[in-house]
Amino acid sequence: METLDRAAVRDLMGEVLAVQSKTLPDDDTAKLADIGFRSLDFSELALRIEDETGDELNFEAAGLRSIETVADVLDLLVEIQSQ
Repeated sequence: METLDRAAVRDLMGEVLAVQSKTLPDDDTAKLADIGFRSLDFSELALRIEDETGDELNFEAAGLRSIETVADVLDLLVEIQSQ
């Protein structure tokens, strides 16, 4: 199983935002609400990771409620890939 490292996931997150003319800040502590990263964007990012890795990501919706920052998204998606 191929996995994407944190930098690769961050690049994909930047691409998802760029489609909407938004910019991913350099600071991973940036709040998702402040940069306009919504649940649909998270879904798009997860789909892109699945396309890149060829594997389905499995995560619980309850775990998504606790993500608030860029770092939270990156940490979660890197962790999910290793499960």
